[in-house]
Order: sequence, then structure tokens, then C-alpha cells
Amino acid sequence: MSETPVVDFDAVVVGGGPAGATAADDLARQGRCVLLLDRAGRIKPCGGAIPPRAIQDFAIPDHLLVARATAARMISPKAVEVDIPIEGGFVGMVDREQFDEWLRERAASHGAERRVGSFERLTRDDDGISVVHFRGADGPESVRTRAVIGADGARSQVAQQAVPGADRGRFVFAYHEIIAVPEQSPPGYAPSRCEVHYRGSLSPDFYGWVFPHGASVSVGTGSADKGFSLRRGVMELRANAGLAHARTLRREGAPIPMKPLPRWDNGRDVVLAGDAAGVVAPASGEGIYYAMLGGRLAAEAVQQMLQSGDARALASARKRFMREHGRVFWVLGMMQHFWYSSDKRRERFVSICRDRDVQQLTFDAYMHKRLVRARPLAHVRIFFKDMAHLLGLARV
Repeated sequence: MSETPVVDFDAVVVGGGPAGATAADDLARQGRCVLLLDRAGRIKPCGGAIPPRAIQDFAIPDHLLVARATAARMISPKAVEVDIPIEGGFVGMVDREQFDEWLRERAASHGAERRVGSFERLTRDDDGISVVHFRGADGPESVRTRAVIGADGARSQVAQQAVPGADRGRFVFAYHEIIAVPEQSPPGYAPSRCEVHYRGSLSPDFYGWVFPHGASVSVGTGSADKGFSLRRGVMELRANAGLAHARTLRREGAPIPMKPLPRWDNGRDVVLAGDAAGVVAPASGEGIYYAMLGGRLAAEAVQQMLQSGDARALASARKRFMREHGRVFWVLGMMQHFWYSSDKRRERFVSICRDRDVQQLTFDAYMHKRLVRARPLAHVRIFFKDMAHLLGLARV
């Protein structure tokens, strides 16, 4: 009878953002020996919005919410404003610097081992066990592990080295500035309202945002157009919001995936989660909830693989995610491709959002992460209104 190979860890999670920290926490809670490896000083540009579903499913405590958004304002290229109240609830706003660290500490409190280091490569020993090589504070290190969860962000190195099709991702590049809210708030600024600006000068294919974070505010934009100046877009957006001369606390930029990868595992011992798997919602750019869900599904797939010895279990992470959210991602992708392509279409898109049926169904889907089917007549009305806008028959 062959001996079980000796390993350092049951699982190594590469990346300590919401996906990786959630995966490490879930596995540690199940008694697994887990290493959570994360680079120092990594903060992702992010508006920081988390819906009630995320707060509930992942037990996010109130003290992490730096603001509660109770309304959204959509602003068209011609400065038409559409205010959408968030009825019966709120969207939590978090600062990623504090939020991500709390998630990592929660994983550590349940038994995950934290190390600061930069992932370098994956190899295999003669017995077939994966070896994760990384550069730590004192130089090169390596550990043997039964499973690897790649949660190391867009353009993941784990994905590039281990998962077929990882080069097929699509990205926008996001940039934001965290700005201190002046003692005297600028005219029109509301600390409980998120603003989404649709204008080609702010982004030719995405949108600009002004999201409150309590004492600070995130002002940002994104684009897949490499020739577009994101800094210039943010400068214009700051001026529009009356924040041109406010104190800048930090600046951050990073690629954001816009399409789930066709495969999330290598069929042996590696599975992806979060941005590494491409799970940021098109059109909206929402990623925190989907990252945490992806981390949880990856952890469950790894746990099943470790228990059964069947590597085919790793594929369940993507199958389960796409079964629940694939249709929404497809619809949002089509919406972004069509409505964000010109200021004329952006104007019509914002006009559609005046509609109460659209508002209600959109927020039901966003807040609770499910397609609401309880109002069939509303869906029918929206279909005919959309067709009128598409055909240019509706007044803007």
C-alpha cells in the first residue's frame, strides 16, 4: 500500500482579496490546513459597493460599512439626472483597504496561516505534488500543497501558468482617486447617494462614478480603450462633482475583467476565483459579491476534491456559478456593448432608467442577486419600452 505524500498544506490560496480571503476562511473553518499568500500594499480600485445579499451571505459586520447608500443618481451625457431610490434597504459601502484586511484577519482567526509574498511559479515534485514558489520577506520560499486556489486578480499568474484558456479574458482598466470630503460639502453632494456618469468624455465604453465612503469619496472611471486618458476623465469628473481642489488620499489603477474565463480549473489541483476567473459583472463593474461567491465555490470544490480524491470536482465551481449568474452576465455584456457605444445611446439608456418598472426590477436583481419573475406584466412592459427606445420611437 503506497504512502500518502507529505505536504505542507491542504490548500494554498494565492491572493488575499475578497475571493481569496473568503476561500481561505471557508476551508480553515472546515479544519483544512491553509496558507493564504498575499502581496503587501495591494489595494484594488473599486467603488466599494456591497449589496444586502453579500452582507447577509458572508456575515459582514456593520462597523465595516463606511456609508449606506439609499439612492443612486444616473447622469446622462446631456446632464439629465435620474434619481433612483433604494426602497426598503441600502447598499453598503466599504473601503477596500480596511475591508480586505478584515477578511484576511477573519481567515487567520479560524486557522489559516497568513504570509506576505509575491507568487512566482508553480512546479511539481517527482511524486506529482504541486509546489508553490513565492518571494517572501526573506527571499525565495516554496511549499508543497494538495490544491491551489488562484485568486491573484485579473491577468492572474496562477491562471496563466496552470489553466488552459486563461489568455482569453477581456478587460477594462479602472482608475480611481480616494478623496477627502471637504468640511463644507460641495453643492449637490449627498453622502448617501451613489452617482453613475454616462458620458463619452469620461469613458468611451464604460462609465464614471462618484461613490461616498463616509469621510472620503471614490471618484473613478474605466475603459478598454488603451488610448483613453483615465486620469483626464477622473479630473473632469472631480470638477463636475465640485471636488477638483479636495485633498487626494490615494490613487489606484488596475485591470478589471469583463468576461468569465471559459475554464477555471486545470483538471488536477488548481481552481480560480474572483477576478482571476473573470467574475466582474459587465456594464455595472460590480465585483465584490461575485468575488466572494467565487471564493466560496472554489473552497467547496477543493473540499470535495480533497475528500473524494476526484479532481473532476474542481469544475463544479464554474458550473455552479454560471448556472446561477451566467444569464445575468450575458445580458449585462450585451447591454454594455450596445448602450455604452455612443453618447446618443447613453442618453437613451438613462432615459429608460426613469421607468419605475425598470428601477424596481433592476434593484431587486442587484440587491438580492436573483432574477425576479414575480411580476410578468412588468417584464412585458419593459420589453415594449426597450423596443421603442431601440427603434428610436421613444422621446428622450
